[in-house]
Amino acid sequence: MPATIPKSEYRRRRAALMNMMAADSIAVIPAATVRLRNRDSEYLFRQDSDFHYLTAFAEPDAVLVLAPGRPHGEVILFCRERHPRSELYEGERLGPDRASQVLGVDDAFPVADLDDILPGMLEGRERIYFGMGDHPEFEHRLLGWVNRIRARESGGARPPGELVALKHLLHEQRLIKSAAELRVMREAAEITCHGHVRAMQTCRAGMTENQLEAELVYEFMRRGARTTAYSSIVGGGANACVLHYVDNGATLRKNDLVLIDAGAEYQLYAADVTRTFPVSGAFTRHQQALYEVVLAANEAAIAACRPGALFLDPHQVAVRVMVQGLLDLKLLDGGLEEIVETERFRTFCPHNSSHWLGMDVHDVGDYRVDGAYRPLEPGMVLTIEPGIYLPDGPDTAHLPAHFRGIGIRVEDDVLITSGDPEVLTTAAPKSVADIQATMAGSTA
Repeated sequence: MPATIPKSEYRRRRAALMNMMAADSIAVIPAATVRLRNRDSEYLFRQDSDFHYLTAFAEPDAVLVLAPGRPHGEVILFCRERHPRSELYEGERLGPDRASQVLGVDDAFPVADLDDILPGMLEGRERIYFGMGDHPEFEHRLLGWVNRIRARESGGARPPGELVALKHLLHEQRLIKSAAELRVMREAAEITCHGHVRAMQTCRAGMTENQLEAELVYEFMRRGARTTAYSSIVGGGANACVLHYVDNGATLRKNDLVLIDAGAEYQLYAADVTRTFPVSGAFTRHQQALYEVVLAANEAAIAACRPGALFLDPHQVAVRVMVQGLLDLKLLDGGLEEIVETERFRTFCPHNSSHWLGMDVHDVGDYRVDGAYRPLEPGMVLTIEPGIYLPDGPDTAHLPAHFRGIGIRVEDDVLITSGDPEVLTTAAPKSVADIQATMAGSTA
């Protein structure tokens, strides 16, 4: 059976958030809206992550209100009413009448009545929790309602005195994944790994990067992921040195490596995997030498993903492995400690090795607490993605030609447990032997 998150968990999430809110406060969380791609053609709708995390409601133009202590119900949803003509084109709507039963909210109203009802809920509350800066249009409306209440202060109205960023509570809650979330994330990872295997097995010289991308996306969708979690990077040769390369239009050449950074989104949870492999199916000697440096950095950083380690620790481990490898290959000169201390490695290793992963591919949660990198805790999921990039240009003109124009990144998704880390993406081959065997259509 597909991994799912039960309705009871969404109730627990809302209750946990309300328990963290200050006394006499209210939280207002808007859904995403449909956005035009061009003229009257719309982008595929994707629900706002915070809103989905608290509701599992997949429709646009809704608002969730959490009002602790409200006598008629603390969890209120504003959503679109049923509309036969619109539903003919867009599909069935839930409607306020069914929201309580289906979503487990306490009360529901038509979103068209928001201007009439919500200001009354805001009045008398000391604080409003809101995702400030995330929804500019709605934030403008919210401030308008507050100002309407302020205009009646002389008559005894009590406007909220403070607008508080919701993320400090909600995003910390989202950072630690539940058992149900992890089941969904394992499925997203499994789908993603199948896509990367398909890409390895179908890759041929003469294909374009977007043809290889199509094979990957086909496998994602065939296995139940409606979309990718982000724009896929498929970079052959020197294109792999462009960190966020998404043109994906060049032709793959026999003697090049190809870097694929792509992940499936499954039930709004992301996977994020990068594999780098030879278009021909076999690494050259020099490609393998550089690849194994990055792979060793990936594996050493994963081993450092233990509870109590600081968030930056795996990256620092990866850096030292990559610097030593570059020194051994004579692609850097100097001493290990000096290069690390001065960050001279950033010419070839420009990015950090990790970010949080969850409903967003760069998921929410602070990396620092009180100015210091936070300790890793069980239930956190992060990526481990060291990379070395040697673009053909002034910074690499002194390097041997066989190393220039190569970009290599190896990325896995890692769950922090109470002991050894759990790698969610082991099904995507990454050793030289496994990659070459997979591309040959066999197992190592």
